[in-house]
Amino acid sequence: MTEAMVETPAAGPARAAPRAYLELDGITVSFPGVRALDRVSLEVRAGEVHGLMGENGAGKSTLLKVLSGVNQPQEGTLKLNGVEQRFTTTRAALDAGIAIIYQELHLVPELTVAENLMLGQLPNRLGVLDEKALVERAMNELQRLGERIDPRTPVKALSIGQRQMIEIGKALMRDARVIAFDEPTSSLSARETENLFRIINALRADGRAIVYVTHRMDEVDTLCDRVTVFRDGRRIETFESVADLDRNRLIAAMVGRSISDVYGYRSREAGEVLIEAKGLLGPGLAEPISFSARRGEIVGFFGLVGAGRSELMKLLYGATRATAGHVELNGKRVNFASPRDAVCAGLALCPEDRKQEGIVAIASVADNLNISARRHFSPARFLLDARRERELTDDYIAKLAIKTRNGDTPIGTLSGGNQQKVILSRWLAERIEVFLMDEPTRGIDVGARAEIYNLLYELAEAGRTVIMVSSDLAEVIGVSDRIVVMREGRIAGCVQKADARPDELIKLALPH
Repeated sequence: MTEAMVETPAAGPARAAPRAYLELDGITVSFPGVRALDRVSLEVRAGEVHGLMGENGAGKSTLLKVLSGVNQPQEGTLKLNGVEQRFTTTRAALDAGIAIIYQELHLVPELTVAENLMLGQLPNRLGVLDEKALVERAMNELQRLGERIDPRTPVKALSIGQRQMIEIGKALMRDARVIAFDEPTSSLSARETENLFRIINALRADGRAIVYVTHRMDEVDTLCDRVTVFRDGRRIETFESVADLDRNRLIAAMVGRSISDVYGYRSREAGEVLIEAKGLLGPGLAEPISFSARRGEIVGFFGLVGAGRSELMKLLYGATRATAGHVELNGKRVNFASPRDAVCAGLALCPEDRKQEGIVAIASVADNLNISARRHFSPARFLLDARRERELTDDYIAKLAIKTRNGDTPIGTLSGGNQQKVILSRWLAERIEVFLMDEPTRGIDVGARAEIYNLLYELAEAGRTVIMVSSDLAEVIGVSDRIVVMREGRIAGCVQKADARPDELIKLALPH
């Protein structure tokens, strides 16, 4: 890669060279009871960004694990630049020039930027580490990436976007020729996303073969040269050009059916005010916040990263303590000392970070679903009613069409959409009246999104209140009855669905 990398413009994809650098032919990966990849063939050219789309569970993650040496296929071949390869370890894949930038970044927070850039290449025997040379080399790599970061800074002090640049830097320092990105923008701000796209365009111009896994149609339009759709472990179709790509055809290929309107908005009459915040102030808010939401209403909260939306949800939920103001439910003042108090009062939060805050990944679907409701039917705190829990689990698996073998399946093995359904089931079993949904479709494919939206409409139609935080402007407009825009810890405006225009909402959200 040249020193001019940061000068590469991000306007429009470059024409891909015809040579296939990465070739997969007939790749099959099977686990007990499931075929994760079924005779998949795919080629990625040097100098192209090849999009990879499909529902959760379609086989995209398994493919990346084959590339990285985590999973070994039972059938099929993998070639790099015409030479057949077989990776039995992740080290072998790295040494062959393949790097995967996962959604959950593989960094050591306590180590410095320089040390993380050199992970796997630092001395592993007793010897002298030339710290000055390490810092200098890291500084050169950061400059190529256009990042102004002190290499001696601990990674834990960096933003998500900066950490992602460190992951990319690790790949470049190993001279990776195949770089795969797994949902890289799911936690990035608009500015960080723009910087990421600039880097990826530079990598393409340098002749790297880029695999780009995403659920976002606009990213395919902006960034990709070609896009391949996976479904049920099979390659369904490769679209050779995105310039005139029909989105409906792309969605139909992904989900096996036509979805003309993924949001499927359903209007309804709102009832009396169910929840009201009055002068609420706390961490992440710059001034007292006041708003209300009615029964049967879906209120969307939109804003840029750092606007204070998630912080407000945690204040409502009792996860953080308010320094001023209060919350009223059904016209009565409430004071939540903890989330447990909120749940007992009929208010629950589905957090943005499902894996860290919403589920116990190593526990079963049944344990995650019953973890709160079991207090209602356990005769003693140290005894569990196994029959009742099994019945409740089976009931909600059926009601919400959760794709799992059974309630004993570890929830961490489920797709993001199905994990979200389990969290919703947990609160439905608690008879919750106010649902706080923080980025409910983050990292979820288009088919599962439609199912989640349908569940939100059903909650509202049953007289519950849904408060939804989303960074997806189209989603906020498509699903909400009313939109509250936050900016820098304040409410910047409130817009009814009929009056919601993307340009006006963005204008409200941008710092003045």
